Amino acid sequence: MIYDEDKIYATPSNRIEEFRFDNKVAGVFDDMIRRSVPGYSQIISTIGDIAAKYITSNSNIYDLGCSLGAATISIRRNITNSGCKIISVDNSPSMIERCNENISAYKSQTDVELICADICDIEIANASMVVLNFTLQFLAPEQRLALLKKIFNGLNSGGVLVLSEKLYFEDEVIQEFIDNEHLDFKRANGYSELEISQKRTALENVMRTDTLDTHRKRVQDAGFQHFNIWFQCFNFASMVAIK
Repeated sequence: MIYDEDKIYATPSNRIEEFRFDNKVAGVFDDMIRRSVPGYSQIISTIGDIAAKYITSNSNIYDLGCSLGAATISIRRNITNSGCKIISVDNSPSMIERCNENISAYKSQTDVELICADICDIEIANASMVVLNFTLQFLAPEQRLALLKKIFNGLNSGGVLVLSEKLYFEDEVIQEFIDNEHLDFKRANGYSELEISQKRTALENVMRTDTLDTHRKRVQDAGFQHFNIWFQCFNFASMVAIK
């Protein structure tokens, strides 16, 4: 597959603006994710597998923070249940526009509703599956539990939440080790030291990561009794909670 190459941080800048999911990022997002997030394709593929097992007929599926629609498309390809609707939400107009183009390229009996809005303002109802794929980390920490409670309340019994996040490690030695491995991953994928440094600065006050224990406690406080991590590569993980 050919991607538009991510060169956003390739030129030295005296002032690094905060990272935003604008048209510039949307245009290279596929390449950015592929070169920055180890295991991303496996996570997307498995989200489809989970959908095939857990989605029930006549229910809603929510992809919150859908970006270009990778998880939505994976879900849509893997479900055969009747009466289902995927509700895909992102607060970036540029992402929603490109997501619509991607989704339109795949024909399916399952309807998709695209909504450009704050995911915290979305009503969750009659849900058999909710996906937060590297989304929660961009919300203000004080908003995270309230969103998870809303998701729990809107999930049907037996419904599933997939939560993918970049993790933070309290053990400083482990954090340094994992950081170095991730940096090597990005270098191996063609990012320069300048690009790595400038993007880190752009994300510094935008993406605030949590430890696995923090995620576990928050998910349990939201009402879930069944929770665990199912995938991890370096500091990137995907977790599942079942109602």
